[in-house]
Amino acid sequence: MPWRFLLTLVLSFLLSGCRNSPRNSGSDFVYTIATLKGPSSMGLIKLIDSLSRGKDHSVQVKILNEPLQVRKMMIEGSADFAVLPTTMAAIAYNKGLDYRLIAIPVWGTLYLCGSDTTITRWEQLRGKKVNIMAKGMTPDVLFRFLLQKNGINPEKDITLDYSFPSHIDLANAIAAGQAHLGVISEPLASLVLQKNRAVRRIFDLTDEWMKFESIPMAETGFMAKNSVIKNNRELVEQMVSSYMASTEWVNQNPDSAARLIVKYDILPDSDVAVKAIPRSNLKFVRAKNIQLQLDEYLNLFYKMNPDIIGGKIPDENFIYE
Repeated sequence: MPWRFLLTLVLSFLLSGCRNSPRNSGSDFVYTIATLKGPSSMGLIKLIDSLSRGKDHSVQVKILNEPLQVRKMMIEGSADFAVLPTTMAAIAYNKGLDYRLIAIPVWGTLYLCGSDTTITRWEQLRGKKVNIMAKGMTPDVLFRFLLQKNGINPEKDITLDYSFPSHIDLANAIAAGQAHLGVISEPLASLVLQKNRAVRRIFDLTDEWMKFESIPMAETGFMAKNSVIKNNRELVEQMVSSYMASTEWVNQNPDSAARLIVKYDILPDSDVAVKAIPRSNLKFVRAKNIQLQLDEYLNLFYKMNPDIIGGKIPDENFIYE
């Protein structure tokens, strides 16, 4: 089915108010998608735009700056759908939050960037300082994993600096020359390179990961509240279709998508957005179709530190069937 027709059908459903939902009976209930400012919202941008122009719709999207803000909404129960790092999705499930994993919409967006032109091999990182946002989060864990795979002890051979509290703060520091090496995500990496021509991409961490692992980097997860799944499965399936259709549209129409990405303040410049789209690895894949790969992905992090995914591999109920 062509994405244009599919997205039209989905939006007509979402804009209708989902009247068959027990949760909507006799009320003007609005379902909330909590997503992140970056690739997660870039893939959703066609749906975000359509919802913003509709009337009496039953779905709204909140674009947040940091994964911890998404988690806060999940703890409060105010997010019916949530987009956040897959490792955090596992933590949320293992800690008893009432959510299940629906899909993986983003497949690796991290880059080591900096103005240090002397580095062309991992070995040359010895003795250097690399800034990373949030100890124990995906960028930190992945970078440590790759350091170890390349024979570098992250505790002894290199200095890892966590002084910049958010990915936006870190990106701004690299652009301003306050940090010479840092692990940052798209689309911020493209934005930094535009602001500071002395900065370059040193390593694509997704490519580096694939040198050692046969499974793709399932970086970002799309979750739904279990109560929504039970009470309104039709809405969940329509959200799956709409997110998938929106992602396909973005990949096929980067110029148009870039204009929307600027319109909704995800990036300030459409030229940067056009460059960032193909580097953000946007592809919506249902979790149930890649369950073995997801188990292997999470198991790698578990072996490094069980706390990274909440102390255990999530059980079979983690993934929405």
